Amino acid sequence: MSKLLENKTVLVTGGGSGIGRAAALGLAREGARVVVVDVNENGGNETVRLIENAEGKAVFIKANISEEVEVMNLISKVVDLYGHLDGAFNNAAISGKLGKTTIDYDSSDWDALMSVNLKGTWLCMKHEIIQMLKQGYGAIVNTSSDAGLIALPGLNPAYVAAKHGIVGLTKIAAIEFADRNIRVNAIAPGMTHTGMTHDLIAGAPSEREVASYLPIKRVADPAEIAEAAIWLLSGKASFVTGAILSVDGGSVAD
Repeated sequence: MSKLLENKTVLVTGGGSGIGRAAALGLAREGARVVVVDVNENGGNETVRLIENAEGKAVFIKANISEEVEVMNLISKVVDLYGHLDGAFNNAAISGKLGKTTIDYDSSDWDALMSVNLKGTWLCMKHEIIQMLKQGYGAIVNTSSDAGLIALPGLNPAYVAAKHGIVGLTKIAAIEFADRNIRVNAIAPGMTHTGMTHDLIAGAPSEREVASYLPIKRVADPAEIAEAAIWLLSGKASFVTGAILSVDGGSVAD
């Protein structure tokens, strides 16, 4: 049986843990050569080890996506290694301080979160698209959030604003490059078992109470979110661009 991404080169930011790691593992199972990107060397190298143990192909490249020079060097290294970049999953993000309101939030915390979550996503898109224009094709998936579609209490204004911003970046880039054979989509995950959501879940009386707010009545596994990104990166989604795919157990529909 043919695999969805056989011999494709796909970059995954935030690939050292959570949804990024699950996506990297899933992409490798679908035949992709995975470039795992993270600031955490231990996490990134562990993802590569897991892929290689499953007889997949992967390499780790350390990069801070909030720094344009590092993003440019990242794309250059990918092209040097493989000659092209077929797809990218721009997933890296930080949660910032939880529970802060618009008037409580510090400007330094705002800048730090925006630098990674919004600026970092834009920088990755910018230089991925530059390469994809050279080769004549490509697919990009960004990670937004259900908090990028509705304002969810208990997070913070910077996180919500950044995830809304990713929706806008996704849509404008999709329109700009649709006729250049480059697809740009986003996923909007709901509550998922990751390091970022650990504090939210741990702060509740029980996980069951957290899940009770979701129509599906459970918290997602990272692999469930990753599958949506993998599909969007594959040829199965060849006529899909500018879409924001909710993968949230019905939380936005509720």
